[in-house]
Amino acid sequence: MLLIQDGARIAIVEKGPALLPHGQNVDITGVAMTVIKKMGLFDEVKRYHTQEEGTQLVDHNGRPLASFPIKENSIASFTSEFEILRGDMAKILWEASRAQTSTEFLFDTTIQQVLHNDDDSVKIELSNGSVQEFDLLVVADGQWSKLRKQVFVPESVNVIDKNMYVVYFTVPKTKTDNKWWNVYIGLQSRIITLRPDPHGTTRAMFTIMPHNEAQKIAWRNAIRAGRTKQEQLVKQEFASVGWEARRLLDAMSAAPDFYFHPMQQIKMDRWSHNRVICLGDTAFAPTPLTGMGTSLAILGGCMLAGELAQLQPDQHPMSALDAYEKAFRPFVEQTQKIPGILPGAVHPDMAWERWLLQSGISVVAWAASFPSFARLIGGNRTAEENNNGFKLPRYEKLDRML
Repeated sequence: MLLIQDGARIAIVEKGPALLPHGQNVDITGVAMTVIKKMGLFDEVKRYHTQEEGTQLVDHNGRPLASFPIKENSIASFTSEFEILRGDMAKILWEASRAQTSTEFLFDTTIQQVLHNDDDSVKIELSNGSVQEFDLLVVADGQWSKLRKQVFVPESVNVIDKNMYVVYFTVPKTKTDNKWWNVYIGLQSRIITLRPDPHGTTRAMFTIMPHNEAQKIAWRNAIRAGRTKQEQLVKQEFASVGWEARRLLDAMSAAPDFYFHPMQQIKMDRWSHNRVICLGDTAFAPTPLTGMGTSLAILGGCMLAGELAQLQPDQHPMSALDAYEKAFRPFVEQTQKIPGILPGAVHPDMAWERWLLQSGISVVAWAASFPSFARLIGGNRTAEENNNGFKLPRYEKLDRML
């Protein structure tokens, strides 16, 4: 959107037949919210807020054990001030972009092949058979990007597996569903959560950390086994976990948005090669454990646009790509650092481990209710101020247009 206002002509290739309404919660935090405001989209993001009131740990009967409510000007909750569904965020960005006549959306289309990528241009072949040439190709097809494999050598991409799997899907809302992110910690390294949405349904999530070799093999093999086999594995593993498991497993097959996801980070030696650059999870998937995937994608898009907008007519795009990576990579690498105890510490295997975890969380929830403790952990910062010291570079040309 920012580059469009600078006069660029952009084609966006999307494999879906239309904009997909599905997806789970994403957070917009830190300087990413500043970018949203600069684009004039803040009111729209607020309008699509999930209305989640906070996060609470529940027992097998759904009774709260520890609660972390959202408080004004505070980050002392696992729920963000700006919770929004991925599909709603995509809709907001799409509507803002399609209003620009210089943007072309190619739905039901994929890039089949990068035919050449050199100093002069990048040429691609689309699934509809057409061949097109561009000044720059931005690859953003996710952590398993097929295009990345065509352009970058395997040795330049490091996949870090966290031995954790996540299954997301949407289920009908019942009268017992509330406006909290309800988290149930089961035994044998299993967790179930339920979250509200603004569309009259409920978002379910299962997570598991396989803890023996047979289990690891089963989950690893299921990644590309197709939805039917994935559902069978989920039902097999979660049937005995308790709480709302039975209701969710019964509704799973009818869900329009079943998503099976191994928790993996992507770290690339370099994000660009000639006139191709990777963005978002394709370049630096931090995993949902950081809560920063969407924020990094928004920031990355803004900074890439800013550096490209600063190019002089005789400058090669590589100058902007180098400047972008130099400015953004340190923050990305900092964000990708996950404490070694995670995610294992929140996926207890035995009953005593769960009791210890729940007790610790309950103590933190009790302490967080006191303003002095909230100040100690930085809880009086707003979500926008929670930027870990990162400052958005000033791009004068973009600022003048916004």
